[in-house]
Amino acid sequence: METILDTALQKLGAEDIEELKAYQPEIDRLAAYYSSQDWKDDFALDEAGKLPADLKRGVLSEDGIYNMLERYKELLDSID
Repeated sequence: METILDTALQKLGAEDIEELKAYQPEIDRLAAYYSSQDWKDDFALDEAGKLPADLKRGVLSEDGIYNMLERYKELLDSID
């Protein structure tokens, strides 16, 4: 999921609409994860210090996925 978030953020930064639209299935996967019990469980593990210290955690920040999804929606809305 971390890779999906990183890639989506890169594609948003490039503002290549067609490439971003082609990545929609992965963004949908990330959105589903963010609203799932899996994310909540992973977040709880992180909060309890049970994940490796060197593990990248952007996907577990409370705003990381949300902000990316909002930027994505705004960008798509601006071209419609």
